[in-house]
Amino acid sequence: MFRALVERYPYAHCELDFETPLQLLVATVLSAQTTDVAVNKVTPALFGRWPDAAALAGADRAEMEAILTPTGFFRAKTESVRRLAADLVERFDGQVPNRLADLVTLHGVGRKTANVVLGDAFGLPGITVDTHVGRLVRRFGWTQETDPVKVEHELAELFPRKDWTPLSHVVIFHGRRTCHARRPACGACPVAQWCPSYGEGETDPATALRLLSYELAPGAVLPDPPPGPLPDWRPRRRAR
Repeated sequence: MFRALVERYPYAHCELDFETPLQLLVATVLSAQTTDVAVNKVTPALFGRWPDAAALAGADRAEMEAILTPTGFFRAKTESVRRLAADLVERFDGQVPNRLADLVTLHGVGRKTANVVLGDAFGLPGITVDTHVGRLVRRFGWTQETDPVKVEHELAELFPRKDWTPLSHVVIFHGRRTCHARRPACGACPVAQWCPSYGEGETDPATALRLLSYELAPGAVLPDPPPGPLPDWRPRRRAR
């Protein structure tokens, strides 16, 4: 199933925009209860105004709240970012640590956020168990656990360390684009033949194709490389 997902989403990656570990850490904290798209719209202004941990820690609360308003829960998120940055300044000389044990001691940082940073900012293997991963791995029958930490540990036993980060990427991509929470597109799913939950969603290929999202949606611009074959797939415009 993992190989089939890699073939469908060869371009899967972290969809938060970032240039440094600090930017990814903050962006991941901001992504709670909102979309990566919404976060990506505000982070250029955020990091343009306060480019490092010391600046973020000393940021004017009202000014930061105004920037973070589109992400929702902007008051709580402003407090989290300022306290997180203060932790970095006080305990890690303003730098983001590259150890899970250190990351989870920071304000507002749990294992999910820590694994995102480890995998995508530092290139260290990490399994990110967000809502998509938790939902899909239970549908796949890989685990019955609902606690994210227990899910992470069970997945770690199933897959070699080298696959942990790409596994997270392709499962998240699949959850956002095909295996939706309410109406999964079973008829357009690359792992349908192995999935014990096949049939929970739309099984007709033509109808299922219309349920696909993001770059797989009908008429969307394809990424480069393009996704693997879809049922009744037709070439669409490619991104330049």
